[in-house]
Amino acid sequence: MSKTNTVIKLAMASKKAAAELSALKTSKKNALLLDMASCLERGKKRILSANRKDLKRARKSRLSSALTDRLRLDERRIKAMADSLRGIASLKDPVGQVISTRKRPNGLRINKTRVPIGVIFIIYESRPNVTSDCIGLCIKSGNAVILRGGSEAINSNIAIFDTLQKSFKSFGLPTASITLIKRTDRKVVNTLLKQKNIIDLVIPRGGEGLINFVARQSNIPVVKHYKGVCHVYVDKNANLNMAEKICFNAKVQRPGVCNAMETLLVHTDVAARFLPSMIRKLKAAGVEIRGCKKTRLITKGIKAAVETDWYAEYLDLILSVKVVRTLDEAITHIAKYGSMHSDAIVTDNKRNADKFLKRVDSACVYVNASTRFTDGGQFGMGAEMGISTEKLHARGPMGLEELTTYKYCVFGNGQTRQ
Repeated sequence: MSKTNTVIKLAMASKKAAAELSALKTSKKNALLLDMASCLERGKKRILSANRKDLKRARKSRLSSALTDRLRLDERRIKAMADSLRGIASLKDPVGQVISTRKRPNGLRINKTRVPIGVIFIIYESRPNVTSDCIGLCIKSGNAVILRGGSEAINSNIAIFDTLQKSFKSFGLPTASITLIKRTDRKVVNTLLKQKNIIDLVIPRGGEGLINFVARQSNIPVVKHYKGVCHVYVDKNANLNMAEKICFNAKVQRPGVCNAMETLLVHTDVAARFLPSMIRKLKAAGVEIRGCKKTRLITKGIKAAVETDWYAEYLDLILSVKVVRTLDEAITHIAKYGSMHSDAIVTDNKRNADKFLKRVDSACVYVNASTRFTDGGQFGMGAEMGISTEKLHARGPMGLEELTTYKYCVFGNGQTRQ
């Protein structure tokens, strides 16, 4: 059998498994998730050993420190993965939820009801915790999942997947409920992206190149987890102490993730008071600053920002800084250079905050808080499939509800249409 036929056969097995998963009782799904969490903790030695192999390869290939951090696992992160599965188990099951009910004059009762999407194909890079998070969310929402991780995390992904699949076997569920493609070449991806009669949704998570490739090649609907060019705008009415804490957290706490701040915008009226201290603190944390002309006049020794910097998702300890004259200029900058992911304003002026919320067309818009909160776990979703920068059908962190669609269940007592 050819490799193409083998891949299609795997996808067909996933479709068959999805039918069984869609009818699985909530109690069994929750028990499975809890068992998976325990399996992760029991299997941590094997997972960490596999992760060390990936980290060794990352060092040889000179992967950046921020991207290496995304790849790295330790006991704390494995516990967080297990806790995430437990968190998903504790959430309300969306499958079967009646969204709305209509009672027609002829006596028909029409229920708009949540149902699983079916088979979900996830293509992702770097972060091995995505493997367990996506499996957990898909199982709770009644979907079969096909996973294809990046080559940089292949050993970690296989170890996590094999550990979790033991639970499926012990619960008597089809092993095709979860599938990991262990080949890392793009031929497999190309084949799967054409299976529109088998796979129902594709979710790519990774760099801009991966997202654009999937969007071009796929015959299946795609929800894009696009790049995160996130902004924090410090308004002229901002509490500057608060602004400093928010900006430092948004850039430094974990720079290699999509919800980290990449551009800092500062109102000209407070720039001279705010930027010197802010930049000193950022530089002390190892951040390279790339500033506009006004920023470089206020603080010496800063590299000049060029046009491409405003579009950049650095995923590293690099930050672009721009001084703006007005709130409108900040909003216009975000509209031109942003990626509709997460953007924040720091201000004590309610009118300015309201204007920012209404005018900035991003999936997540913040007032006086760090963009780092754009995360399924932080939003109370247990975990996430990704951060959608699309407008249909999901936007922002994708949790359980975003992994369902709906159908109309219509109840009658013999009605016929006249």
